[in-house]
Amino acid sequence: MTIAITGATGHLGRLVVESLLARGAEAGDLVAVVRDPAKAADLAAQGVQVRAADYADRPALESALAGVDKLLLISGSEIGRRIPQHTNIIEAAKAAGVAFVAYTSVLDAANSALILAQEHKATEELLAASGIDHALLRNGWYWENYTNDLAGTVERGVLAGAAGAGRVAAAARADYADAAAAVLLADGQTGRVYELGGDQRLTYSELAQQISEVAGAPVEYQDLAQEQYQSILEGAGLPAPIAAMLADSDTGVKTGALDTTSGDLQTLIGRSSTPVAEVLRAAL
Repeated sequence: MTIAITGATGHLGRLVVESLLARGAEAGDLVAVVRDPAKAADLAAQGVQVRAADYADRPALESALAGVDKLLLISGSEIGRRIPQHTNIIEAAKAAGVAFVAYTSVLDAANSALILAQEHKATEELLAASGIDHALLRNGWYWENYTNDLAGTVERGVLAGAAGAGRVAAAARADYADAAAAVLLADGQTGRVYELGGDQRLTYSELAQQISEVAGAPVEYQDLAQEQYQSILEGAGLPAPIAAMLADSDTGVKTGALDTTSGDLQTLIGRSSTPVAEVLRAAL
């Protein structure tokens, strides 16, 4: 059984490869599909097959997926370009005879009002139309989304956002990677839809308290209007479309768009999700 992972040198992809190996997969049965093979030298050294292909290069993707039985399609990182990129991968997978695809989507993608969900919903529809057996890994938010400027948050003593009193059922990136590995190694996954989120369903005020306890310094949550928060993100250097997407997602937290009590993540990984304090401590 040959398993391919797209974006295998990315934050999530590399963790999926590690989890597959930890769960007993043979390195030679894994295919790391990457843009730059040099960045996968450590994977190649372990015996993982490294194949070069960009999401925009359909012929290269088809070559990279030759002989692959199962594929983990990790959603592209280029907001606004995901649909054509994902179309390339799905069409290449079908042409290469890939039997099963698992796709990393977002919580309740089919019904979500999040801007972020639009390309995920479209990709889910592309998979359904392709005729390829598939499963949907609808990932919730990563706790790591809050650690990019964690030192600055602690220094300012303020966690800014637009989430109101909404709850986010986030989990560590490694938890989502482990769930993906479990699905790839299991039988009978065709048609499964997993709504994945962590055990801790925190409001931003509660998250700020967690940060305070780990950092040993007071941090309070400052709730802003969506437009205000977007302006702050743009002022921090984020491109306007990315800032708009993140501010919209924060408002989505307020309406429950990034919350779930499904328990799917815990069932797949066979344990509770990683405590947020552990993720924060590692980041600091």
